[in-house]
Amino acid sequence: MPTSSDMTTHTDPALLDALQHQVAVFARRAEQSRLGGVGQARNSMDRAAYLLLNRLDQEGAMGVKALAAGMGIDSSTVTRQVAPLVDAGLVTRASHPEDGRAVVLQLSERGRARLEEVRASRRELMALVTEEWSEEERNAFTTLLTRFNASLSTVTASLSPGAPAS
Repeated sequence: MPTSSDMTTHTDPALLDALQHQVAVFARRAEQSRLGGVGQARNSMDRAAYLLLNRLDQEGAMGVKALAAGMGIDSSTVTRQVAPLVDAGLVTRASHPEDGRAVVLQLSERGRARLEEVRASRRELMALVTEEWSEEERNAFTTLLTRFNASLSTVTASLSPGAPAS
């Protein structure tokens, strides 16, 4: 892996400054708006809950350790974040089919309906934000942002020994 100084000597420092500034502005705007959608569902679900429910929807029932590993956070954080989702009936706990002592978490029907409501609201916000963009621009931005997030996760994990990558 190239060192930090190797990369900055081959890339215009002004470009890297502009990139880090735009990432910082994006992070602030995302936090201010919480990118929580539009309409009645706007800001009705925090980021942690959305990411947990989304992961369970995409990957199916799983244990706390698997969920934590997949999200790049520790098990105690997942346990703390899942508790209110269970209390709200959005996630259910069930015995593991192969090991009755273990518990798996799964998205309830209520959780699935709630997640779709929030997704629809967030899709509407993304459509509004990018309404003057072409489909090609939306695809390119999504591809680059996905790549950026993966690289950021990898670099962050390598800079923090013992920290899980997401």
